Amino acid sequence: MTDLLIYTPAGVLPAAAPLRLAARRLRGLGFAVRLDESVLARHQRFGGDDATRLAALHRVAAAAPSIAMASRGGYGLSRLLDGIDWQRLARSVERGTRWVGYSDLTALQMGLLAHTGAPSWAGPMALDDFGRSEEAGGVDEVTRDCFCEAMGGELEGLGFRTEAGFDGLAARGRLWGGNLSMLCSLLGTPHWPAVRGGILFLEDVNEHPYRIERGLLQLHQAGVLARQKAVLLGAFSAWKPSPLDRGYTLKTAVARLRSVSPTPVLTGLPFGHVQPKVSLPLGRPVRLAVEGRQAWLAW
Repeated sequence: MTDLLIYTPAGVLPAAAPLRLAARRLRGLGFAVRLDESVLARHQRFGGDDATRLAALHRVAAAAPSIAMASRGGYGLSRLLDGIDWQRLARSVERGTRWVGYSDLTALQMGLLAHTGAPSWAGPMALDDFGRSEEAGGVDEVTRDCFCEAMGGELEGLGFRTEAGFDGLAARGRLWGGNLSMLCSLLGTPHWPAVRGGILFLEDVNEHPYRIERGLLQLHQAGVLARQKAVLLGAFSAWKPSPLDRGYTLKTAVARLRSVSPTPVLTGLPFGHVQPKVSLPLGRPVRLAVEGRQAWLAW
């Protein structure tokens, strides 16, 4: 039975019941679920003070479970980056640990890649994906099955529908990225993974399209996008239109990026703060191919 350890590295859990529900559902899928001792810790908006959450990270790394799943994202990992023993986390990966998460976990995953080259997984988290009540939608079957196949070593790729205009595109490179806001926050720091010739994927939540455009242009102006083989855009969800938009939309922001960057920018990747979401191998070589409007990502 695959052991799965849930820990809290960032935002506080609003209640214990969703965590218990997530643990029960994951056990029902065949995982041997354990909860870190400080998973329910609280300090202001964080899942424990900085020292508590840093200790939890190192404790999980020392335990080296098959799967280290974050309880939730939120905010908090930026505070810990300078204090993380990256080699300790990398040793856990060598022993078989797959660090899984998204959103604020982007900082941890990209820091791990930058400092050690160790891979991780962009994928579901306990509360967001396994702890929702049935009234709130329950567990999405695609998210669940994709995660189980990925953790079981059975998932070797995925397909998604993208916009017209990329037929025949083929690229190989290291897959990296995650939450756009978190990724931009790492630029210029020691925790930035200077990936060249990669395939970069991006998503975000609660950010108006003009903020998305600003982040994308920051990556362009910093020379990041020009060094990539392709950019894959996932979901940019839960934003509210403004009366000042006057026709400005997310499509406008993407069109602006395409007008200044020669790197192919594809939309439609099923990942982000949405259901369903796939599981993606960060830091590993992948192959991208497009036939018509069907894109394939394989590893």
